[in-house]
Amino acid sequence: MVDSLLEIRDLKTYFFTEAGVVKAVENATVDVKPKETVGLVGESGSGKTVTALSALRIIPRPGRIVGGSIKFEGTDVLAMSDDEMRKLRGPKMAMVFQDPSSSLNPVYTVEKQLSDILTLHRNLTKKEASERAQYLLELVGIPEPHTRLKAYPHELSGGMKQRIAIARALSCEPTLLFADEPTTNLDVTVQAQVLELMKKLQRDLGMSMVMITHDMGIIADMTERVTIMYAGRVMEAADTKTMFHDPKHPYTEALLAAVPRVDQRKILEVIPGNIPNLIEPPSGCVFHPRCKYAKQICTVAAPPLEEADKAHLVACVQWKELHLKGV
Repeated sequence: MVDSLLEIRDLKTYFFTEAGVVKAVENATVDVKPKETVGLVGESGSGKTVTALSALRIIPRPGRIVGGSIKFEGTDVLAMSDDEMRKLRGPKMAMVFQDPSSSLNPVYTVEKQLSDILTLHRNLTKKEASERAQYLLELVGIPEPHTRLKAYPHELSGGMKQRIAIARALSCEPTLLFADEPTTNLDVTVQAQVLELMKKLQRDLGMSMVMITHDMGIIADMTERVTIMYAGRVMEAADTKTMFHDPKHPYTEALLAAVPRVDQRKILEVIPGNIPNLIEPPSGCVFHPRCKYAKQICTVAAPPLEEADKAHLVACVQWKELHLKGV
């Protein structure tokens, strides 16, 4: 039996632009086990989405995977042909993209967009695909699904479009689902409904899920393990409870300090500065220009991702000396 469903090791994904080589993901390591939910957390530009796109091998140009390995169910994804990858996407790995308004095709009905996937990957007849499409809309909680099938994306609310995007991703019952900021641009009530829906579907279908977000509240509610990314690198990885109560990396502590709490009054701490230029990233630890614990040693060499405890990885040369605050 394969211990890890998805195993990413030392992944390097670069974008070759006129301005220079953007090191969007640099030596990233991520594991996803069967039937678990893993969080990928970090600020915008930290490499979360590019890591997921790399696993699916749908990096937009001028991006390219230049190093590392990606294994799915023990099979080398990077060695697969384009035809093999097309058969893998959908039935095995799928993704809910951040903005359903741009990921859904505006000129096709909902039924057309779902049915095409089903006829391609499941070899269903047109009638069978239509019936399955209606079932999928029922599964994701859309009222009057027979009516919504005939609708175009612009005729639907943001919450409905997101549910349809989820239905599309689940149409072939994938083993692994990437959810990229699935509640962005939704109001708070709809956000809660979509997250509850995804938890229920993950449980009912027995699939693994990677939740890509910058929201630590979603991570606390949805995930079992979490990987913290910054400037294309993995800073820390642990089970969610450990990450919140016993962080080992200063960046994780800073993220937790910026989370508002409804049960207590607290001053939110802002992380100074911005994500660095990934064409010319800082020397040493990429977080050191924004880290309040930074020392000279932090500017010398990039710290390796090492084991701080069982299944708790951290990339910081000072982690043994620091006593960081959790929540």
